[in-house]
Amino acid sequence: MILAVDVGNTNITIGCIDAGEIPHVFRMSTDISKTEYEYAVGIKDILSFHNLQYSDIDGSVISCVVPPLTGVIKGAVKLLTGATAITIGAGIKTGINILIDDPGQLGSDMVATAVGALTIEKPPLIIADMGTATKMTVIDKNGSFIGGAILPGVALSMNALSAGTSQLPRVPIEAPAKCISANTIDCMKSGAVFGTASLIDGMADRFEAELGQPASMIATGGFAGAVYRFCRREIIYDPNLIMRGLMAIYDRNREKNKRNP
Repeated sequence: MILAVDVGNTNITIGCIDAGEIPHVFRMSTDISKTEYEYAVGIKDILSFHNLQYSDIDGSVISCVVPPLTGVIKGAVKLLTGATAITIGAGIKTGINILIDDPGQLGSDMVATAVGALTIEKPPLIIADMGTATKMTVIDKNGSFIGGAILPGVALSMNALSAGTSQLPRVPIEAPAKCISANTIDCMKSGAVFGTASLIDGMADRFEAELGQPASMIATGGFAGAVYRFCRREIIYDPNLIMRGLMAIYDRNREKNKRNP
């Protein structure tokens, strides 16, 4: 079993990958104040709760966009597995050509998500990763990562709307019955879901115009499930896209991940 860990700004996603399948995916809150021992105990408890044994972990791979936690999570995984995890960064084989101004600026999560997309669909591709931020990226017909756009995530936008106004409450990210809504709560839901779906459609249209050809589209991320079905484009939804990418990267670098004798 391979342990795949994606450290995001809001949540840490943990996937247990066995024989190429992803039967278990868990989430825990990101907390930069925790130590590697606290994270090790937390991961062990989550695995035990689902009757999974940390002793069955053969290797691990980490993507982290919270720099203070990179070493902490890597240390926690080593405490559990006895092996140094493959951490996406310099010197790691990803199998994807990155054609942006400064490849060093590209987040490891975006790299893993792009690699995951190429495991399930042929390029050109547009990926909409809807988490804390909505990250839209483009892979050209040659399978190269060429760039994209980063926008405020749907929850982040709605929280800012509530915080910046005196009479607008926080609302769940869910679709109302109609786009033209007749009360404040449903109006906000309409903006959150239908507005985001329209944004995704519109950005994808612009990407295709610059590519000069149509592209397949994949949606992933914590809020994608609430939004993608209201887009007018045909979209493949895969909540475990980054896990697929992490597994592919692990396979390309497995010699780096050996248990200590």
